[in-house]
Amino acid sequence: MTAIESKATEAAVEKKTATHPSALSEFWFYFSRNKGAVIGLVIFLAILFVAIFAPFVAPHSPSIQNREMLLLPPVWHAGGSWGHILGTDAVGRDILSRLIYGARFSLFIGLVVVTLSVISGVLIGLVAGYFRGTVDTFIMRIMDIILAFPSLLLALVLVAVLGPGLLNAMIAISLVNQPHFVRLTRASVMTERTKDYVIGSQVAGAGTLRLMFKTILPNCLAPLIVQATLAFSAAILDAAALGFLGMGAQPPTPEWGTMLAEAREFIQRAWWVVTFPGLAILITVLAINLMGDGLRDALDPKLKRS
Repeated sequence: MTAIESKATEAAVEKKTATHPSALSEFWFYFSRNKGAVIGLVIFLAILFVAIFAPFVAPHSPSIQNREMLLLPPVWHAGGSWGHILGTDAVGRDILSRLIYGARFSLFIGLVVVTLSVISGVLIGLVAGYFRGTVDTFIMRIMDIILAFPSLLLALVLVAVLGPGLLNAMIAISLVNQPHFVRLTRASVMTERTKDYVIGSQVAGAGTLRLMFKTILPNCLAPLIVQATLAFSAAILDAAALGFLGMGAQPPTPEWGTMLAEAREFIQRAWWVVTFPGLAILITVLAINLMGDGLRDALDPKLKRS
C-alpha cells in the first residue's frame, strides 16, 4: 500500500505541476505573446553583450586618434575602409569602437539612475502610503513641486548646481525620476493596505516594518517593475540630452550624447558622424520600451485575463 500511495502522490504532484505551470513559465508565456517585446529583448541582450565584452568586440580603442584618416566615410561609401567599418570622426577615432564603448556608459547610466530612483522612491512612497495624514501630505506636495518642472530643465538646473559630469548627471536624473516611483508606490500601498490579508497580519501582531516590507511591498512590485523598465530608457535619453548640451559626460568620454555634441558641426559634410550615435540611442531606447510593454502584458492581471 505504501508503494501505491507513493505513486499516487507523485502522480498528483505531476498533474498539479502540469496544470499549474511555474511562475517563470507563466511569465514567459504572456511575455512571448507580444512579438515586439521579444524582438526588444533580443536587441537589448545583443547590446548588453556588446557592452560587457566591449574590449574584445571593438576593433580599435575608442580614444586612439588617427590624423591620417579624419572624417573617413563608412565602408560602403566611396572612400571607405574595412579598417573603419562605420568611418571615423573629426579627429580620426573609430566610430564603431566608440559606439560599442558608449553602450557601456549608456547602460551603466540607466542602471544607476533606476537603482537610485527605485530605492529612494519606493521607500518614500511606502512611508507616505502607509502612514498617510500629515506625513503623506508633506511628501506628496514636495513631489508635486518636482513634477511641476519640465524634467530636462530641472535636471539641467541640478547639474548646473552640482557641476558638469557623468556622476552629477546621474544624480540629477535620479532625483527627477524619483516622484514617479513615489506616486506609484503610494497608490499601490494605499490599495493593498485595506485588504484582508494585511488586516489579518496586523491583527496577528505583525509589526509596522514587517507589514510594510514583507506583507505589502511584495504585492506592489509588478507596476514598479514596468515603471523601472520605462525609466531605464528615459534615463538613457536624459543622459544623452545632458551630454549633448555639455552638462553630462565630458569629452573624450565615448558617450552617445557627447558624440552627438562633438559631431553637430559636421552634420552636412559627414552625415555618418551624427547618424550612427543617434541610431544607437534610438534602437536602444526603442528596444527597452518594447520590453516594458511586454512586462506590462505579463505582469498585469487584467491583461492576462484578456
